[in-house]
Amino acid sequence: MSPAKLKVAVLYDLWEEEPVAVPHEEVEEKAAKNGKNGKAPKKKAKKKPKEDRDEIFEALEKLGHEPFYQVLDGTKGSLTSLGRCGADLVFNLTESYGGDDTKDMNIAAYMDLIGIPYTGTGPRGLFLGQEKSVAKKLFQFHGVRTPIFATSYKGMLDHSHDIGFPLIVKPIAEDGSIGIDGNSVVESVKELMERIHYIHEEFDSPALIEEYIDGREIYAGVLGNTTPEVLPLIELDLSKLPAGTPRVACQDVKFDRETEAYKLTKSTPVEDLDEETVEKLSETARQAFLALKFRDYARVDMRLNNKNEVYVIEANPNPWLASSQEFAMAAKKSGRTYTQLIGEIVDMAWARAQR
Repeated sequence: MSPAKLKVAVLYDLWEEEPVAVPHEEVEEKAAKNGKNGKAPKKKAKKKPKEDRDEIFEALEKLGHEPFYQVLDGTKGSLTSLGRCGADLVFNLTESYGGDDTKDMNIAAYMDLIGIPYTGTGPRGLFLGQEKSVAKKLFQFHGVRTPIFATSYKGMLDHSHDIGFPLIVKPIAEDGSIGIDGNSVVESVKELMERIHYIHEEFDSPALIEEYIDGREIYAGVLGNTTPEVLPLIELDLSKLPAGTPRVACQDVKFDRETEAYKLTKSTPVEDLDEETVEKLSETARQAFLALKFRDYARVDMRLNNKNEVYVIEANPNPWLASSQEFAMAAKKSGRTYTQLIGEIVDMAWARAQR
């Protein structure tokens, strides 16, 4: 258990470009077009949802800790500031460094080097979670079923198998469904080559090509370390997507609130599976968590096909912790409050630091 009070830095990355300044005369011209007094019609203000960092900050205060925000903006100065921030513990919410999301492992390694304890997975697990082809080879070694796959980069093939269509093609190391859309599932050689070319050109990344598993999209939150607990399963229900639309968790489904795909899908706790199937899914998630050397918390994304076979699609270290998202939803289903969940993650990280 952590002591009664810790100084906790809530660490997040910020790298977006500053808004472009609009010339004053352009502002006046737009104002004139808007009518009387240059005022546009009033719109009802939408309540902006809280960022996960704000919810975590509030939970830390409720737990009796002293949280403060710490930002990494891709500059050396922000790294120096992190080293001098005086935190007892860092709650690590970073996903990139200077917009490069392959460098989250470097941030964890930096904190290891300077001796600052932090929550979540270390650099080794962050690498394995992001480099999907390596993760899949580890799954195969440990007997965790995952779709047969190959990778392709500008004519070079790796780990190729004799697989048939349909296939799904995506960047090898992106997260957050980046690079996955309605055209990601291909059913011919022509479509496959076009999609590989798109991945190379758009992301300058090897393409991960894997057999498309038609089935239910099941997420398992895993919490703990030596004996990790698998939280109640959550399903992203894709069944209401329009006919002919691939049943994949693309960016429209996950993040774009204005799209039809987003409005037709939702995540809810799984209630209709028998005990044996739940145990099979949970044990698969636990084995995937351990195989990739994850720590504290993670989310394992799986597909359950009509033969009741479980496939691990990918595993996500340090997943999104917003109270509205799947991991917190699973924790709530397990009987935990959001504050209790954050407290457990802090306690695990602090206990590891003391060892």
